[in-house]
Amino acid sequence: MSSEKRDISEQESNLHPRNQHRKRYNFGELIKSNTELSKFVIINKYGGESIDFFNPDAVMNLNKALLKQFYDIDYWEIPKGFLAPPIPSRANYIHYIADLLQKRKEIFSKSETIKRDEIKCLDIGIGANCVYPIIGNKEYGWSFVGSDIDKKAIESARKIINNNPNLKSAVELRFQENSKDIFSGIIKKDEFFDITICNPPFHESKDESQKAAKRKARNLQNKKTDKPILNFGGTSNELWCDGGEKQFITNMIVQSRLFANSCYWFTTLVSKQSNLKAIYASLKKVNAVEIKTIEMKQGNKISRIVAWTFLSKRRQERWMQKRFL
Repeated sequence: MSSEKRDISEQESNLHPRNQHRKRYNFGELIKSNTELSKFVIINKYGGESIDFFNPDAVMNLNKALLKQFYDIDYWEIPKGFLAPPIPSRANYIHYIADLLQKRKEIFSKSETIKRDEIKCLDIGIGANCVYPIIGNKEYGWSFVGSDIDKKAIESARKIINNNPNLKSAVELRFQENSKDIFSGIIKKDEFFDITICNPPFHESKDESQKAAKRKARNLQNKKTDKPILNFGGTSNELWCDGGEKQFITNMIVQSRLFANSCYWFTTLVSKQSNLKAIYASLKKVNAVEIKTIEMKQGNKISRIVAWTFLSKRRQERWMQKRFL
């Protein structure tokens, strides 16, 4: 299939090798998981089945089907306006940090794998959708603590957890009362996490977010619009913050230093490559011992995970021996 005739429902082979969404969507099977999806399936100009990815209802029902088929999620509803993230890219993050943990295990131990139920992960900004814990628990058996500054998001995530028995003992929710804090008020005394994850707000303001949505609509739909539809939704907390992605991650790095002994790897998604210079400078200031950048691709989009630890090699080995041996 040429690049000009590629079905938009086909996933790119450059997703992580363990990502279950590398192949094109099988809408026949997905409709079995969520019959409502059938209302939104169309035949695109290349003769293949797809959906209108600019229709929020179509995206929501696709997500429900994917979560049911691949992750055994029977109930998944989120309040209107909250982020309904693309499942393949969220799975990518989980698989790449699993590699990060496994490679470190191989350095310090002859054991081939980390046991499924040993990893404890902190999801900063779990959102109303609870997607990272859903994927991480199903794929690797990890347990999660999910934090958020939005009570409505916490309530939504709790409803998802309570309506899916497999999540009840695997995910704990904590409300962050101070919107300026990231780890304080969430990580308890003598509590340890093997990894933290975060998908930070990208834009610096509501205006910037709306302008970006308009550009995306023009580029993909080839038409102007003053009222772009956010197909994946998103509230103000999810889409923008003062200083945007760069400032949020800088704050996270500074605050992570206070919890240097509480976590092995701190990680975050970084969408804009231009932010990396400032991020690396911040990590140098707080004396991070080790820094890793993991590039991820999906179609024409490139993002990356930046991971850092304050543990020396000797302390990393002790962590592995204490936690996994």
